[in-house]
Amino acid sequence: MSDTYDPPLSGFRVLDLSDGPMTVTGRLLADLGARVTRVVLPGVTGERTTGPIVDGVAIGTAIDRHGFAHATADPGSHGWEQLLRDADLLIETTPPGSPAEELLDVPGLRTRHPALVVLSISDFGRATTRRRWQATTPVFHALTGELSRSGIPGRAPLLPPGELPYHVAAAQAAFQAVSLYLDRLRTGRGDRIDFSVLDGAMQALDPAFGMVGSAAAGVPLSELPRGRTEERHRYPIFPCQDGYLRICLLSRRQWRGMFEWMGSPAQFADPKYDQVRERYASPDLLPAIGRFFADRTRAELEREGQRHGVPTAAVLTLAEALHTDQLTARGFFRDTELSPGLVAPVPAGITEIDGHRAVAGPDTGASVSDAPILAARARRGEGRPLEGIRVLDLGVIVVGGDTGRLFGDLGADVIKIENSAFPDGSRAALPGPMSHGFAAGHRNKRAIGVNLRDPEGQALVRRLVAQSDVVLTNFKPGVIDSLGLDRAALSEVNPGIVVVDSSAFGPTGPWAKRLGYGPLVRAATGLTSEWIYPGEPGTFSDAVTVYPDHVCARIGALAALALLVRRERTGDGGAVSVAQSEVMLSHFAARIAAEDLARRGNHRTEPAHDAPWGVFPAAGDDDWLTVTVRNDADWGALCAVLDRPDLAADPTLTTRTGRAASRARIDAAVTEWTQRHSPFEAMDLLQAAGVPAGAMLRAADLPEWEQYRERRAFREELHPYADEPYVLENVQIHAAHVADPPVGQAPLLGEQTFEIAAELLGLGVADTAGLVARGVLEAPDDQAGPAARAV
Repeated sequence: MSDTYDPPLSGFRVLDLSDGPMTVTGRLLADLGARVTRVVLPGVTGERTTGPIVDGVAIGTAIDRHGFAHATADPGSHGWEQLLRDADLLIETTPPGSPAEELLDVPGLRTRHPALVVLSISDFGRATTRRRWQATTPVFHALTGELSRSGIPGRAPLLPPGELPYHVAAAQAAFQAVSLYLDRLRTGRGDRIDFSVLDGAMQALDPAFGMVGSAAAGVPLSELPRGRTEERHRYPIFPCQDGYLRICLLSRRQWRGMFEWMGSPAQFADPKYDQVRERYASPDLLPAIGRFFADRTRAELEREGQRHGVPTAAVLTLAEALHTDQLTARGFFRDTELSPGLVAPVPAGITEIDGHRAVAGPDTGASVSDAPILAARARRGEGRPLEGIRVLDLGVIVVGGDTGRLFGDLGADVIKIENSAFPDGSRAALPGPMSHGFAAGHRNKRAIGVNLRDPEGQALVRRLVAQSDVVLTNFKPGVIDSLGLDRAALSEVNPGIVVVDSSAFGPTGPWAKRLGYGPLVRAATGLTSEWIYPGEPGTFSDAVTVYPDHVCARIGALAALALLVRRERTGDGGAVSVAQSEVMLSHFAARIAAEDLARRGNHRTEPAHDAPWGVFPAAGDDDWLTVTVRNDADWGALCAVLDRPDLAADPTLTTRTGRAASRARIDAAVTEWTQRHSPFEAMDLLQAAGVPAGAMLRAADLPEWEQYRERRAFREELHPYADEPYVLENVQIHAAHVADPPVGQAPLLGEQTFEIAAELLGLGVADTAGLVARGVLEAPDDQAGPAARAV
């Protein structure tokens, strides 16, 4: 690690006109070195805040804008035009069709400043019939399908904790903005992104038609039955002497470790238990493990589980998670003065760059005006911002697969490297040559089979590195080093290479080498303990989600693009490290800070949410609707729709505090109304009045809903190794100069080995066939066999 740190987005100038929860987009860019200026434009910028309010300070907004520069200007003034001339990116959240949007006049300012990239954020997008609809966290959970998978069957669906839809959408928005900025450096042309928070939340939280992980046992969420099914057995949680413990038993090796740990009981000695489906189906296995754990402590079980190769994690409360040895060693939180007299712990950046915490620092004044490296690359001219960039994808499961797919969808040449002796875990679980989830997560990639344990194989990979820009990995810390493919080794081959590493808990600290899966990370960081029915300990409901995998992929991809920007300035690459646990905790930063302030002193805190704010039953079979009120205007509109003038006139309900105190009464009134309407009818009536509401969609509903059709969110693709077409996600970026993703179908293991060996390694068919025969390279039998016979 170098003693000096050069922030990758140093010199990147951002004008931030946003308000509300999506202000976190600017925070992500600032932590990577961008100079973000919060601009107040009278008549344009709003005043929505986010997070708990302590002593009149909105903690989320204070965290998001900490360290920003500030400016005030009038639309059309010389000062405003000067700010625009000096800017690379403008972030704005004007409501579509509003006077504020008209006054800002993005088309006009882009005509005057054609190199400017504009990120226009709205709830539903600007080019849609629902552009004036309103959303909140519960509405996004309902309309993305996440709500339909959360909670215990037979009970009301459970809203996940926190403000996750906004945080994951912000990561996607930042990634898109930097990708277009990198393209701008090559072409001199800016663009406007019509960014929908709903799209971002649907794609980056737990997408029904995206890459699925072991949490779904390889079954696309879209293929689950309509009824909410019991899924808690997938990553079971057991009570123990001092709390709860979660375990993971996916592989045969993990089960064998558990069997040995339990003393090899004859009851479970049948080899059938080597199969995960048999273990899930057994009515006796989980109760037996529960009895085995009951009289042991969490710490004892964690130690023994790790020793036997069984992935385990204590279910910690959020308060416990904040004081683990791992977080202390990593220095993740730093006390920060958010407002005079308000000092609270704040995340020190959610990535590490070149071994340094990626936090906002002093402006170096450095800037990038062009892209001498990438501008020289040949491009296909198909309208995708990452054309000409080559990515070597060594990633596995969801984070690894999705990170590479993001690059491939935007035009990069992504080469997946794996070997049948150590295949991608998501491929190893396939019932046949291809699955819906694998097709979604690995489209637009080529594949070469390489034995990374063989010195010849490692040498071939280094030759590929010499011709590439980015290497993606997410092995357990230490594995990539043992293969001689760490950043230090690869930079000797290619000083400009960017290496992205993602792991459960980060590359350093006492937990660095822990076996980490998403559900275990959620347990160890306090999220699992938060994802319960209020006041009902033990009702854990996060088993089926694959959060934070998809958002971590976007954080890694964002940081990689930032380093490619820096490379245009310095010629050198860099290293990115993403800890899933830290990304997750950053999404609760505002709450963590507010609770710390409450413990430290006597501070005045306002209710977190207005009332109503929740999930309500609708007419139909297990149909539900989210209804939320944000302010007095929403409350008045809701009372009108409910035809309850008595509630509107009640003086005890005229304030947010008063409504929060009468939440049960208000919820009863809303329930009486929603039960008489179908979820779509109720949603349409409420949204027409300006009240944020959302019908609970199930995964299979998403492609058919008109909003997603208008946004071209999904497409059908017939894969040559599938019997029926797959429904896959489609558009990432809505911008004038950006084409839809290519239709490059997910490859078999090593499907393009001969092609890549010839194109990039200069190997003839005979040479490649010889390497395949010796096990250095690998290709499907229908390619390797004929090639060998032809020699």
